[in-house]
Amino acid sequence: MAQVFTTARENRREFVRFLKFSMVGVIGTVVDFGTFGLLHVALALPGVLAQAISFSAAVASNFLWNRFWTYPDSRSKPLARQLTQFFVVSVVGLTVRTPIFAVLEKPFGRWVNAVALPIGLPLTPQEIGSYLALTAAVVIVLFWNFLVNRLWTYNDVE
Repeated sequence: MAQVFTTARENRREFVRFLKFSMVGVIGTVVDFGTFGLLHVALALPGVLAQAISFSAAVASNFLWNRFWTYPDSRSKPLARQLTQFFVVSVVGLTVRTPIFAVLEKPFGRWVNAVALPIGLPLTPQEIGSYLALTAAVVIVLFWNFLVNRLWTYNDVE
């Protein structure tokens, strides 16, 4: 019985960590999308390049938030090692995210153009499609990032 209680408590703790990790991800998404918009929409950088740069800004934000809020008890590893591990996981996530984005960007733009949503945004259908593609890629990579970071980067947390 005590084992079941401990397991339930551990499951709840991991669920809370996943929620925090996801909330950090939302902050990172704001950083990511804001940077992406600035670079792609305002400065006309190609979408794939803009999303790679915006990704890097989001990784830095996410590492800091996760280290100090999601996993405040993760202090047995040196900061540089933990940052390196987090960065490696994120880069692998980027290698998954980039082709997903590249494959979805144009079809999503065509779809937005086809439905011709009268939403009054100052964005073209292709730009909206870019944001939709980026959203899909980010959601897919969220699960990879949480699982591998929990098992490797923050494995010093009970």
